[in-house]
Amino acid sequence: MQGKNAMVPLLIALIVAGVYFMSLASKEKSLSKSYDEVQVIVAKTELPARTVITPDRVDIQKIPRRFVQQDVYEVRSPSDLKMVSNLVTAIRIPKGNQIVQSALISLSPEAGLSVKVPPGYRGAVLEIGNDVSGLVKPGDRIDVLVTFEAMMSDNRKEKVTATILQNVLVLGVGSNLGQGMDAATAGKKDKQEAASSAFSDKGLLSVALNPNEAQYLALSKQQGDISIVVRGLGDLEMHPMEMASFRKLFK
Repeated sequence: MQGKNAMVPLLIALIVAGVYFMSLASKEKSLSKSYDEVQVIVAKTELPARTVITPDRVDIQKIPRRFVQQDVYEVRSPSDLKMVSNLVTAIRIPKGNQIVQSALISLSPEAGLSVKVPPGYRGAVLEIGNDVSGLVKPGDRIDVLVTFEAMMSDNRKEKVTATILQNVLVLGVGSNLGQGMDAATAGKKDKQEAASSAFSDKGLLSVALNPNEAQYLALSKQQGDISIVVRGLGDLEMHPMEMASFRKLFK
């Protein structure tokens, strides 16, 4: 009987020791896991606020999991870099810092038009008919025409149309600045644009112009009616264009 009583404390001690060692092993495993390295996206160069993310501006870096920020972009394959492509920095991100989701916004009006304007160019806005704006997409190329009354050599006024700008890059159409979106989001956005256009017969087109072209566009808006024609994909050629008039047409 005394032998049995002596076994009870021993069994309790063994159970406690087992629980302790299991707990210790669990903590050791957890600690070991926290030092496992994961790949995350970091800033390759300093990224000022409102910078469009491109592949050459970011890099992949291995970091112990315990030092990974909560909403970081984790990389499991090289193609995961596309997760941040064409997003815009909402704040400054120093070189080497992890890029987190809360620091980026989509390429949208919230980011501003300036993030899309190429170096040396200016962002200009055109009003066009809704029937045309629905067919033009960011990245398209257009020619800009103006129709106005010209004073002819015989002192007679005549309506003419002149192509004043060629091969103009479209930056955005309405609130669409070319941000990436899935089919469901695109459909929802189209419905919102359609609802807004119900109150107006005009849509907005954002274009990239050099400073000289911007002046001629502003002048043309005051002198006549602006219209656009859309170029085929890949058509970048410039052509001499004479003004069109009905007198020339029926001559």
